[in-house]
Amino acid sequence: MIEVQSLHKRYGTINAVNGVNFEVNRGEILGFLGPNGAGKSTTMKMITGFVRPTSGTVLVDGLDVQEHSVPVKERIGYMPENGPIYGEMTVVEFLNFIADIRGFSDPTQKEDAIDHVCDLCRLNSVRHQSIETLSKGYKQRVGFAQAVLHDPPALILDEPTDGLDPNQKKEVRKIIRAMAKDKAIVLSTHILEEVTALCTRVIIIANGKVIADESPESLLQRNKHFNALCIRFEEADLEVVKKGIKELPEIANAEINDGALEVFPKNKQSIDNLILKTCRDNEWAISHFEKRPVGLDEVFWELTA
Repeated sequence: MIEVQSLHKRYGTINAVNGVNFEVNRGEILGFLGPNGAGKSTTMKMITGFVRPTSGTVLVDGLDVQEHSVPVKERIGYMPENGPIYGEMTVVEFLNFIADIRGFSDPTQKEDAIDHVCDLCRLNSVRHQSIETLSKGYKQRVGFAQAVLHDPPALILDEPTDGLDPNQKKEVRKIIRAMAKDKAIVLSTHILEEVTALCTRVIIIANGKVIADESPESLLQRNKHFNALCIRFEEADLEVVKKGIKELPEIANAEINDGALEVFPKNKQSIDNLILKTCRDNEWAISHFEKRPVGLDEVFWELTA
């Protein structure tokens, strides 16, 4: 459904996107990851035709984005990060406006489409409320509703759950998952738990280049550690403990997170006894000691740091 071929975008001497290639098929939810400034949003804007590439080609449903811009836009639903929605309009007024832009000429068809997306995005309780009075969660749902109003076969979603509370994130993920079976979805996110919850495939981009393209499960196998250790102490200066443990040659990294010390070994070796001995020798009294599998955040850090 979406083919990106040797895509480049330069701004002066800066290569924002540098030879990106990938495909997305119907039924796939592609997680598009990368650090800030990696080229994610620029790539997504080129897929939608919002930004013209310096070179390279984007095909949507076999149509070149540059040569067939209007038919391509008919096939794409785009939810940009912080997308424009008109606060003075009510939800229904805004969706009517989008329906007119999308070419809905039959009043019954338009009404049915608006009713459908209001049901899908749980907007019925606020459909006659002005958008400027809505919470961030509801505004995100309105942005999602406009993207899917015309039932496009391809969806481009840039940070769709940004700023939402856990319940709202769960709702949006449920909506995306329900639509995924017959659409090609590209989803940009900084929330790595979202990748494991939603995505069938992951692309990581850094410095404008694709550095990984595989399933979330395969990506997890890239980690260099069997487990991380999560340690809590009765009474200890965590900065002192962190410094002492990071100096051990067997340790790849140690970080303080939520009042606990997370320790990562080098070369997938077991460090349990080493850490326990080090803590005992320094009289750092442990109150909690737990192994946990390394997640995508550590893999992402290793690939992009």
